[in-house]
Order: sequence, then structure tokens, then C-alpha cells
Amino acid sequence: MVILLLLYAAYGMLVGGPLRRILAQRRGLTEGAILKARADVAAAEARTAEYEEKLREARAAIFKAAEARRAAAQQARDAVIAQAREIAQQQIREARAAIEQEMAAARIGLQAESELLATQIIQAVLRPAGAVPVAGGQR
Repeated sequence: MVILLLLYAAYGMLVGGPLRRILAQRRGLTEGAILKARADVAAAEARTAEYEEKLREARAAIFKAAEARRAAAQQARDAVIAQAREIAQQQIREARAAIEQEMAAARIGLQAESELLATQIIQAVLRPAGAVPVAGGQR
């Protein structure tokens, strides 16, 4: 029994103590590595979140720039349409004025022609029955 106790004490001092010390050191290193890995994962997640936020901001900036370009193009289109509409209205006014002038000239011409025809009709009606018309419609 004494030898067994002595062997147990010798084993504890020669093998058990260093073995426990190495196991504790390995446990510390393993736990440290796990903690470091968790810290690295958390840092990577933080960088990923930061990257995604910057990506969202960049997309928003691109969208705003595209929206601004679209609005500028729409304003330019509206300006061109307004200018074309004004030109068309001016052409319509000019055409109406020309038509009015032509109508006034036609009325004057018709008035003069109708007076001439009325005079000829009156002369033809008032002419004696036996009179022969002279060439050109006058006697």
C-alpha cells in the first residue's frame, strides 16, 4: 500500500502536474483562439454592415443623380414642346391673318363683280326688246 501511495505521489509530481499544466495551457490557448475567432467574426460582420451601408448610400446617390438627370431631361423636353407650341400658335395666327386678308380681297372683288353684273342685268332688263347688244356688253 505504501508503494502504491508512493507511486501515486511520484506520478502526481512527475507526470500529473506537468500534464495538468500543459492541459490548462492548451485550454487557455483554445479558449483564446475561440475568443479571437469570435472577435474576428464580429469585426467582419461590422465591416460587412459598414460596406452594405456604403453600398446603400451609393445606390441612393446614383438613384438621385439619375432622377435629377431625368428631371432635367423632362424640363428640357417641356421647354422644347412649349417652344414648338408657341411657334405653331404663331403660324396659326399668321395663317388666319392671311386667310382674313384673302377673304377681304375676295369680298371686295365679289362686291365689284356683283355691282358690274347687277349693272349689266339692269341694262339688259331695261333695254328695249328690239335692240341688239353691242360687243362687250355695252351699247
